[in-house]
Order: sequence, then structure tokens, then C-alpha cells
Amino acid sequence: MSSLLHHSYCSSSSPLTSRSSLKLNFFPSSRIPASQNAVRCNLVEPLKYENGKPYTPYLSSTTTDQATATTTTTTTTPSISHSENAHDTRLRIFSGTANPALSQEIACYMGLELGRIKIKRFADGEIYVQLQESVRGCDVYLVQPTCPPANENLMELLIMIDACRRASAKNITAVIPYFGYARADRKTQGRESIAAKLVANLITEAGANRVLACDLHSGQSMGYFDIPVDHVYGQPVILDYLASKYICSDDLVVVSPDVGGVARARAFAKKLSDAPLAIVDKRRHGHNVAEVMNLIGDVKGKVAVMVDDMIDTAGTISKGAALLHQEGAREVYACSTHAVFSPPAIERLSSGLFQEGGFEPYSSLGID
Repeated sequence: MSSLLHHSYCSSSSPLTSRSSLKLNFFPSSRIPASQNAVRCNLVEPLKYENGKPYTPYLSSTTTDQATATTTTTTTTPSISHSENAHDTRLRIFSGTANPALSQEIACYMGLELGRIKIKRFADGEIYVQLQESVRGCDVYLVQPTCPPANENLMELLIMIDACRRASAKNITAVIPYFGYARADRKTQGRESIAAKLVANLITEAGANRVLACDLHSGQSMGYFDIPVDHVYGQPVILDYLASKYICSDDLVVVSPDVGGVARARAFAKKLSDAPLAIVDKRRHGHNVAEVMNLIGDVKGKVAVMVDDMIDTAGTISKGAALLHQEGAREVYACSTHAVFSPPAIERLSSGLFQEGGFEPYSSLGID
């Protein structure tokens, strides 16, 4: 049963002198006492919040009787411009300095404006963060990938989280499209650190309530967090692009550049009409140094699509492409979510080994 906003009866001995003396109660329309000199009012616009503070809506009276009706009809509301409506919500999006273009695109897609925030660096390299608007009781999203320079961007994210926590934000979600230190997710030799777990602890202890990441290097990294993690994938974007190339499914083979990416490549192949799978076997002699040994699978006369989560120096994927050409592949496509592109990645990718490369540049440096 619908409810009507009902003003309680006020006698002439206690006239209304301010908004604070106006008592509002909800009653079903059938339960409003007929003996009372009641005024029924319709709510013209829903309750809104401006920067966390509710304001009294405009009330339209259906009858004009007694001083109550007069007080109701004369109630005015502050005019709110379109720009203020963009912030008329409990949701706030703030951008770090790592990738402001991505943050702006997200805000535009959501129909919001980026929150006002001041970030600067002192002469000695220390980072200063101050929120320029209230976030009390709001759901705050901080968009800050930990792309190069990884340490500075990570520290900036931690300070942003701490600033929101101390400003009494209700929930803080760290949106980290590219999660730095994700490759240090296990011990491969003695006396090594597991930096991925350390970074997860830092983000949690800083005050984040949730993390949103894109294409983590390994799925087990989600277990390093003691808070919920939303793991999204860039796979649909790459699949849509490959579908536009009109490659015959019989000529297609999906290639994993290393053994660790087999699960990712298999899931990718299932989306491409269950295409066959090939694996590049490599031996790594040091960090950012890879040597390809042999190929598992058949690529002769086929279009090879190499799938990886990130391309850093492009050593692994370029040597894998060279091996695929040696084994008779007709064309080689490189697909990756995180285009980190540390030198000399550009030179290696431009060497003519690849037919095309598909990357998601916004997740890291914004290089296309």
C-alpha cells in the first residue's frame, strides 16, 4: 500500500518557526485519522545527498489550509547544477598519477566526475596526498596501476588509501589494473622473498576493503589478500579483435609462450572454437633473460596466436615467435593484457616477427 508523507498536526499555540520544528511521519493512506487537520503532501523529487549531507526535498501540498500548508509550500530547495549532480552520489572515483587517462575514461563511462585530490612530491621524493572533498560514508574507488615506476606508484596508492581511511570513507576499493610484483609469487630458489604477498599485506594494512585487479600473473595471487579480490580479464576484448580478422578456425593454433601460461592459453583456445594448443618450452638463465629450447605441438602452415598476461622486455615472446617461424607458422599474432614495454621491447616487437600485436595499453603505461 502506498504511503503518503504526513505532517503531524500543530496547534496554534505552538506555531512552526523553522524546519527543525517540522515533524515528518509515514502512514499508510488508509490509516491517516480523518479527525486530524492533516495535510497530504506529494514528494516531487527523491531525497538527494550533496557531498554526504541530505537536504530537504521540495514538498508540494495537495491542499492549502492552515499555517502548516503555508509553511510547506514556501519551503525552498537549493538549485543544483549539472556538475553538482555528478557528485550527488555516495560513490567517489579518485585517480592517482600513474594513469589519469584511464581514470577519466572510467569516470565518463560511469557518468561521474573524478574526485578532487591533491598529489605532489617533495624535493626529497616524499609523496603528499590530500583529498579536496569529503568522502565520509562514501564508497571510494582509487584507480592506480602499479606500472613503472612501480615503487613510486605503489607507495602513492598506499598513501591514497590511508588518506581515505582517515577521512572516514565507508569502503575503499583499490583498482589496480596492473598489479606490480605479481611475478614474485613463489620461491624458485632458496632465500628468496615472495614480494607479491608482501605487497598484498601492505595494501590490506593501509586500509583497503577490496581490490580489483586485471589479469593477474597467477591466480594464486588472489589468496595472498585477506580482503576480497575481484579478478577481471581482458580476454573478451582480444577475442573480439581476433574475430574481426576473419581467420579460418582450421588454420588457427593458440600458443603459450611458456609452461606457466598453459591454463591461460587453453581457456583462450576454447573460446576460439576449441582451437589446438601449442606450448613453447623455454629455459631461463636469469631475470628478463629467456632461451627457447623447443616447441610442443604443430604449427606448420597455421596462424599462431601467442597469448600472455604481460610483455615486459619482450624477450620471451619474440624468441617464441622466432621459433614458430622456424617450425613453419604462416603468421604470428601476439596478444597480451599488460603492455609494460620495458626497453628494448619496442625494438624486439618491431623486428618483423609478428603479423600484428594486440595489447591493452591502459592497464599499464598507456603505450599503444
